[in-house]
Amino acid sequence: MQSALHAATVMLPHLRRGLSVESASRSIPQLLTLTQAGAVALADRERILAWHGAGADHHERGQLLAELVTIGRDDRVHVESAISCEDPDCPLGAAIVAPLVVGDGRVGTLVAVFARGRRLAPEDTRTVQEAASLVSAQIELSELEAQGERLARAELRALRAQISPHFIYNALAAVAAYIHSSPDEARELLTDFAEFTRYAFRGQDPYVTLADELRYVEKYLRLERARFGPGLEVRIEVAPEVLHVVVPVLSLQPLVENAVRHAVEHRGHGRIEIIGRDIGADAELRVHDDGPGMGRARADEVLAGEAGGIGVANVQARLQTSFGPDYGLEIDSPPGEGTTVTMTLPKFRAGVRAA
Repeated sequence: MQSALHAATVMLPHLRRGLSVESASRSIPQLLTLTQAGAVALADRERILAWHGAGADHHERGQLLAELVTIGRDDRVHVESAISCEDPDCPLGAAIVAPLVVGDGRVGTLVAVFARGRRLAPEDTRTVQEAASLVSAQIELSELEAQGERLARAELRALRAQISPHFIYNALAAVAAYIHSSPDEARELLTDFAEFTRYAFRGQDPYVTLADELRYVEKYLRLERARFGPGLEVRIEVAPEVLHVVVPVLSLQPLVENAVRHAVEHRGHGRIEIIGRDIGADAELRVHDDGPGMGRARADEVLAGEAGGIGVANVQARLQTSFGPDYGLEIDSPPGEGTTVTMTLPKFRAGVRAA
């Protein structure tokens, strides 16, 4: 039992990356341990991706699966009395063929082959079937994670399209205001603008560390200070323990931009606070402004994407796509008392990595 548990623990992370030559090659030794067969093959829909055990000198990657065993048309496990093999010295005989099923379709096949003359028991079939179910579950998880990442990338592209016109116009206007009166300051602001836009529109990497996101939030705020001067007060206080936390790129910046727009832009002055706390297994980030607030009903509409705002609903969707429904944003905005947007996210989540 200890050997089987160890084999499963070693195998699962590889298969969470999907069914490929690499993942099959890395996981198949553990499948041999789990099934206690003479040899094991992992195949996609047509060809063997990896072989481990007896017969490896003449059964190898790339062989058509149909040349070895019969491929069933359904999702049932079946037993074959002997594999097809032209080598008269092949030590292998009967095989248990278990399809790898994801959703409604077969994505691959697990073949456990036993020594010639070995009589198969019902327990052998059940063991191979359970191993195939374990493999199928990991492949399905990998596909779900890939779908989630594709969704996160699509939502990021939508956010970039939404925020770019407003931000670019304001940033360039701020730079233009300093060109004649303070050219050195204009050059520094232009550098900040270039670095921020490079960050916002770089590649397709959907995740960064909080430290990276904060670095570019500060560049954004320097551009906004150029617009509002001393009228914009900023306080940033983030615990060092959460700086390594992985966040979706452009998740904190839109919240800060909203605070500037609604609390500062119309009055010409205001205070923004960004607070980060370590709360055990999770991290909490709060963006607070001293603006007019909006009331519970409108705050709910903003979070649902039914009212104005730069990307709040988009950020909420990407957080929940990445970390699940237990994480995301909350908005507390009593009229006349400012607005606080709280982001809660895990300090670690398997499969979510910064670029």
